[in-house]
Amino acid sequence: MGLLSGSASFTRFTVVGELPASFWEFAAQRIAALSFKDIDDTMDEFSIGWVSVADMFDAGFAYSSYAAGDNLVLTMRIDERKVAPSVLKKYVTKEEERLKREKQIPRLSRSARLEIKERVRAELVRHSPPVPLTCDVCWNLADNTVLFFSTSKKAIALLEDLFKETFQVSLVLQIPWTTGLRMVNEDILDQYEAMRPALLL
Repeated sequence: MGLLSGSASFTRFTVVGELPASFWEFAAQRIAALSFKDIDDTMDEFSIGWVSVADMFDAGFAYSSYAAGDNLVLTMRIDERKVAPSVLKKYVTKEEERLKREKQIPRLSRSARLEIKERVRAELVRHSPPVPLTCDVCWNLADNTVLFFSTSKKAIALLEDLFKETFQVSLVLQIPWTTGLRMVNEDILDQYEAMRPALLL
């Protein structure tokens, strides 16, 4: 589920770093530089970049479609060619057995088996269509909060890297305590600070 869905799960971040005065001009340049590049007609195994929230095939962002008031909304798209381990094992074993019969030998050397595995994997990847994954991002510029509509650890790590490369600022994960700190009344701030999470070693 994403930003435009009726219900969704998300991870919340705080943006840390200085933004340029002409932010929207800067954002337009950086988003264009890191927009998604299609790999359907290539041999590449992986591609990541920004697309429109409304259309995963729109990496051109006509009329700055990512700008929505005080919010910047994007979708992080990842295309990856994958080969299931069981499928790879099947075709590697099949090729090993074929070569053993052809050469009339009981077993292959370790280097030969490694060469077969790499060759078979490359061939399977070449014939595998890229599997797409999209995760929506909403950056509230007024309070420097980012909502990322995924809870996957892998997706979060990829977002942190792509966001930093794009906007030259960092994302810091908000835990419930830091979220509460933004909402607490100054009169009870000292009491709230006393409840700061402790590291249990």
